[in-house]
Amino acid sequence: MRHNLKRRWYAGLLALVVAAGTGVCAADALAARAKLKDWEKIESERHGFMIAYPGSVFTIQNEIPSDDGLVLVSRDGGARLVVGAFANETAATLAEYRDQLLSENYNGADIDYAPVKNRWFIISGTRGSMHFYERVSFTCGGRIINSWALLYPVSERHIYDRIIEAIAPTYSPGAGKSGQCD
Repeated sequence: MRHNLKRRWYAGLLALVVAAGTGVCAADALAARAKLKDWEKIESERHGFMIAYPGSVFTIQNEIPSDDGLVLVSRDGGARLVVGAFANETAATLAEYRDQLLSENYNGADIDYAPVKNRWFIISGTRGSMHFYERVSFTCGGRIINSWALLYPVSERHIYDRIIEAIAPTYSPGAGKSGQCD
């Protein structure tokens, strides 16, 4: 029950972040500050995932007490990077979980990129004035769901698309504390 609530909490958090207003400063000011430097790394001891992000762009907004993930916010407050993992207590398949995200978090969105592989998928698109990119990976035979999402103003795609391209290769989904799906 607790893990199911975590899953709902995480999905709910993403839904709130996707629906959030922008309140951003001028794109040119962000571009000047958004040099991809001062890389920092998030490593989950509990779930084993790892991702790096430019510290010059994002700062940790809050830590999730259960060690399931983090929310980072851009320095101007217009973008969110959400990273986390949780147990797949309901034993949802990759397709079922993807359908759930599409209906609960991205309902009505214009999807522009959505590859699906054996153990992962990406959902990317636009809803209102926000663009989103979410990568979900199933590990340990589907027992752990790992995810990271970047949500940002459509008007700043030229900046954040570049940031996604830089962050994506640093991401390593987790397989538990020992890396052996324990």
